[in-house]
Amino acid sequence: MNSISKPDLVIRKASANDVPVLTELLESVTLPTAGLADHVGHFLVAESCGIPIGSIGLELYGETALLRSAAVSPAFQGKGIGERMYGVVVSYARELGVKELVLLTTTAEGYFQRRGFEKIDRDSITGAVTASREFKDACPASATVMRKRI
Repeated sequence: MNSISKPDLVIRKASANDVPVLTELLESVTLPTAGLADHVGHFLVAESCGIPIGSIGLELYGETALLRSAAVSPAFQGKGIGERMYGVVVSYARELGVKELVLLTTTAEGYFQRRGFEKIDRDSITGAVTASREFKDACPASATVMRKRI
């Protein structure tokens, strides 16, 4: 996977060294951090001038991936950074052989509907992805479950 860069924006793969800053970013926008360290190898970090300002990640479960932790620091929201990260992570998922993305959200249903995700019943999700921390305990039972085939 190649980084996408502009003079002031780089999107790169995360590493274990990024866990503290990603944790801080996710907590600042009230997103769950459970399981982050276990899956950080499939996360992306957006940086501006070397400062991490965004994240998005995948948890891989065969041909299904849980899309999670899509966040942009409040000071940088509304500048297209989330859209850029989303495009890169979908391309990356395809490279990994993922056929279906699943997510849980309490705040971004409209955003993901505009990107082709459909709202589905939580009970319709089966397989290993249901054992993820997000499905088991990090996201409330009231979270909207969405799916997109890629």
